[in-house]
Amino acid sequence: MSEYRIASRYAKSLLDLAVEKGQLEEVNKDMLMFSNLVKENRDLLLMLKSPIVTHDKKLAVLNQIFEGKVNDLTLAIFRILTRKQREEYLDQIAVEFHHQYNINQGIAEATVTTTFKLDAKTKAEFEKIVAKISGKAVELKEVIDEELIGGFILKIGDRQIDDSVSSKLKALKLEFSKNYYEKAF
Repeated sequence: MSEYRIASRYAKSLLDLAVEKGQLEEVNKDMLMFSNLVKENRDLLLMLKSPIVTHDKKLAVLNQIFEGKVNDLTLAIFRILTRKQREEYLDQIAVEFHHQYNINQGIAEATVTTTFKLDAKTKAEFEKIVAKISGKAVELKEVIDEELIGGFILKIGDRQIDDSVSSKLKALKLEFSKNYYEKAF
């Protein structure tokens, strides 16, 4: 089974249970915290994915890090996944949980890629544009990519608005590669 399907199924089950128990916000905060921790601490991610480290050791580490700091439901899913030997998917489950949370709450996810960090005013303008396009509340993620040269790329779901200098240069290069004045034999 693909990693995405595994993550999606566990995330959906956790979301349904969190809604049923009335703990959706707390579990979402825990999953965001876990995702950020895994991004910042590569050793934790490698430990979770390691086939050499025993599942009991992984559970002990997770308990030591998160016990008393996260919701009981979040800790329970960590224990279940470890018992089922699926802890290697925890990072993907956390990301997928947040994605499904946004869908459940009617929040549009968007990504803006620029060559610099956005200031508050510019970010607010992008959020306003996304809200107008999607008709939903917005969660805007920023990505910095120096290769754009300038401009931006805005992704909203499966839609993309590419107003970057690099894409315009590629389009010009493609246009110039066509020779309208020379006959092909």
